[in-house]
Amino acid sequence: MLTFTVRRLVLAVPTLLFISLVLFLLLELAPGDPMAQVPLTVPPEVKEKMREALGLGQPGYVRFWKWLVQFFWIEPQVLIDHYLGTSFSEGDLRVISWQTRSPVMDIVIQRIPQTLWVVGTAYVVGVLIALPIGIYSAYRQYSWFDQAGTFVSMIGFSVPPFFSGVLVIVIFSVNLGWFPSIYDTTHKVVDWDSFVIQLRQMIMPVMVLALQITAQISRFMRASMLDNLNQDYVRTARAKGLGEKTVVLVHVLRNSMIPVVTVIALGVPSIFGGAIITEQVFKVNGIGQLLIGAIQANDLPMVQTLTFIFAVLIVLFNLIADVLYGLLDPRIRYD
Repeated sequence: MLTFTVRRLVLAVPTLLFISLVLFLLLELAPGDPMAQVPLTVPPEVKEKMREALGLGQPGYVRFWKWLVQFFWIEPQVLIDHYLGTSFSEGDLRVISWQTRSPVMDIVIQRIPQTLWVVGTAYVVGVLIALPIGIYSAYRQYSWFDQAGTFVSMIGFSVPPFFSGVLVIVIFSVNLGWFPSIYDTTHKVVDWDSFVIQLRQMIMPVMVLALQITAQISRFMRASMLDNLNQDYVRTARAKGLGEKTVVLVHVLRNSMIPVVTVIALGVPSIFGGAIITEQVFKVNGIGQLLIGAIQANDLPMVQTLTFIFAVLIVLFNLIADVLYGLLDPRIRYD
C-alpha cells in the first residue's frame, strides 16, 4: 500500500502540471480584457503601461513559467516563513491578483474558513444522513420508508440550488423570520452565544447543500446494498446462524461501502464547486463567490489558482478513495 501511494503521488506531479498547462491555455483563449473595468477617461498609453505592469506584455510561456515558480516554489516558502518565522521568500514576487493587487493565496486563505463552515458542515451532515437512509431503504425495499426516501432523493436531484436556496429564504427567513437571509461573514465565534448565532446563519445554506449530498449518496448506498444483499455469501452467513444485524451491518455493509467510498471521496472537491451557486444565493463570502468575482473581473491569476486548487483536490481525493479500497476490501492489492 505504501509503494502504491508513493507511486501515485509521483504520477500526480506530471498530471497536475498538464492540468495547469491546459487551464492556462484555456484562460488565454477566453474572451475578456482585464482593462475593461478601467474608466474610459484613462488614456490608452496609461492602459498599456498597466498591462505591462501586470505582465501581459510578456510571451505566454514566460507568464506560465513564472506562475509555476510562484505557485510551487515561492508560495510554499511563504507558508514555511509564516509558521517557522524564517525569511526564505523575502523579496520574491508572489501570485498577485489583478483585481485587488494583493497575493492570491492570502485572499484564498481568508475565504477558506467561510467555505469550510458551510460546505464542510453540509457534507458531513449529508453523509451522516445519507448512509443510514440508503442502508435501511435497501433492507426494507419497497416499504413506505424506501418510497419516502426515493421521493426526497428525486427532489434533491431535481431542484437546483438557486431555486431551493431562494425557497428556503422565503419560507424560513421572510415568512417565519427564524433565520437570517444573508450570511454574516464578519461574525466571529468567541463564546456560546456567538456560536449559536453562527449555527442559525448556517442552517439554511447547509440545508440546501445537504439535500443534494443526501440525495446522491443515499441512492448509491441503496443500490450497492441491494446488490450485495442477494449475494451467496449473505445466504451462507444466515445459514450459519449469524444474527441479522451482524450480517447486514458487518458483512453486507463493508462490501457495499467500496463503491460508495468513491462517491464520497470524489464528492468533496465537487461540492466545493457546486457551492458556488449556494454562496451566491446566501452571500457567503467564500471560495465560490471569490471565483465568480474573479471571472467577472477577468482576474486570470485568481481564476487559474482557484481552478488549479480544485484540480489538486480531485487528484488528492481520488488517491484517498483508492487507498480506502484496499482498507475496506482485503481482496484488493496494489502490489
